[in-house]
Amino acid sequence: MIERLRHLIFDHLMLKMTAILIAVLMWYGVTNEPVAEIAVRLPIEFANPPEHLEYSADVLPQARIRLRGPARVLRQLPEQSMHIVVDLSGATPGEHTYNLDTSQVQVPHDIKVVEIIPTRLHLVFDLSQTRQVAVKPRLVGRLPPGYKMVSVVAKPSTVTITGPQERVDAIDNALTDAVDVTGVAGEATFNSRAYLADPLVHLSGSNIVKVTVKTQPTSANNGGH
Repeated sequence: MIERLRHLIFDHLMLKMTAILIAVLMWYGVTNEPVAEIAVRLPIEFANPPEHLEYSADVLPQARIRLRGPARVLRQLPEQSMHIVVDLSGATPGEHTYNLDTSQVQVPHDIKVVEIIPTRLHLVFDLSQTRQVAVKPRLVGRLPPGYKMVSVVAKPSTVTITGPQERVDAIDNALTDAVDVTGVAGEATFNSRAYLADPLVHLSGSNIVKVTVKTQPTSANNGGH
């Protein structure tokens, strides 16, 4: 047994001592690394949002947090590794205020959250609503002299939109990207895309729209022939 212990201790003694020395130097370097502070701004994540509710505000909430830790770690700290989480379990339509504290900030274990601003978060929720609205082609450009627009047809003629109830109710139609009808004499079809001006209301499914315009000579032009 003694002989076995002797081999365990003294075999490759230099390698073992070198490993111990490296470990001590690394520990010393970490423990003596200067401490620093930085401030970062992070978006607030919603956990457990009720399916029937929609967040009703133009700007996504953010918070500024002040962090303290080893300077080297802070310099290399990716923002993707940090999260501010607010639990929305039990939320109902209307206005709600949530307290924010450092315990809601998820950061690497060797980083300390010193401060979070704001300390309260005011949110407004509305019931989720889905409905269909008409597609309205947006035309630009000039027709050839002596021609007039006869018809403008969008296919599909309607799209499905989803979002906070109040905002969905306020939308009359979905516009298309600008369709340039310059020089159209007769009939032409253009590929376009529908969009909504309200960023909190979104289209369900594809937003590709085919816009067919039809022109014909004016009556005065016909008389000339």
